[in-house]
Amino acid sequence: MKKFLNDPTDFVDEMLEGIYKAHPAVTHVGDDLRCLVNANPKPGKVGIVTGGGSGHLPTFLGFVGDGMLDGAAVGGVFQSPSAEQIYQVTNRVNDGAGVLYIYGNYTGDIINFDMAAELAGLDGIEIKQVVGNDDVASSIVGEEHKRRGVAGIFFLYKAAGAAAAEGRPLEEVARIADKARLRTRTMGVALSSCVVPEIGHATFSIGEDEMEIGMGIHGEPGVSRKKLAQADAIIDEMMDRIFAEQDYKQGDSVAVLMNGLGGTPLEELYILFRRVSQLLEGRGVTAKHVWVGEFATSMEMAGASVSILLLDEELDRLIGAAANTPFFQHVTR
Repeated sequence: MKKFLNDPTDFVDEMLEGIYKAHPAVTHVGDDLRCLVNANPKPGKVGIVTGGGSGHLPTFLGFVGDGMLDGAAVGGVFQSPSAEQIYQVTNRVNDGAGVLYIYGNYTGDIINFDMAAELAGLDGIEIKQVVGNDDVASSIVGEEHKRRGVAGIFFLYKAAGAAAAEGRPLEEVARIADKARLRTRTMGVALSSCVVPEIGHATFSIGEDEMEIGMGIHGEPGVSRKKLAQADAIIDEMMDRIFAEQDYKQGDSVAVLMNGLGGTPLEELYILFRRVSQLLEGRGVTAKHVWVGEFATSMEMAGASVSILLLDEELDRLIGAAANTPFFQHVTR
């Protein structure tokens, strides 16, 4: 393991200390560095809270800011935050309009967010929940409730955050987040493992000439392991699975997130996006909103994912709305 570390057990908290020093637009609740909130909240709006394990920057906490999220609770690397931490964030961001939870479909997160919602309810805080499940590789059609939430949760943050910034009520903000969830699909591919600092060795092994299609962001098994192919062929296989799930018609518009998993050069992500764009164009589909970069990583894992959100007029406007967070800035065109 080669990492810039002090004591591996301090990895998360020292990372958070660095974030707070670099980005004064975010702060923490009380003495708990793992309860991050917007330092300059907009009053009167629905609060949006997310959370999950560390090791995925900029997801989750990197999207707390104007036009997106209001708070995030983070746990250890690949570990859920506690219900108490989620509750503390909820209590801080609540301003009387209720709070929406958006998080990924992982057992520990579900249990702890449910518990936090119960605690918040005792305080009279209305809670709605939307659970991201965009990873098409993790379960079959008809059992989407078993699917993991991965990089496509970014679109839920973006759409719901814009709706909340407009002053929409909790029911509406939750509806929009859920619509974005239903219209988002993600496929990933991994070329190497990652190393959890406190463990100190690779999470799994994969051959130098191999790739795993559909691997999860914690190293969960994918749908196939095979010899490394050329970039276009990899994207063709990934997009075939996405195209099989959504009814993309000529004239449709989509948002595209070409996401690096932590160890993939930006140049290679653009090579991959080039092929995604060609395939969409071949179907008469317009990629109206495009982001290429690291949005949901897995430490230093080499690999990438592509997320496609099928737009309608409402989502188009909300996805295109302005946002400003420590790890994401977007100006309305």
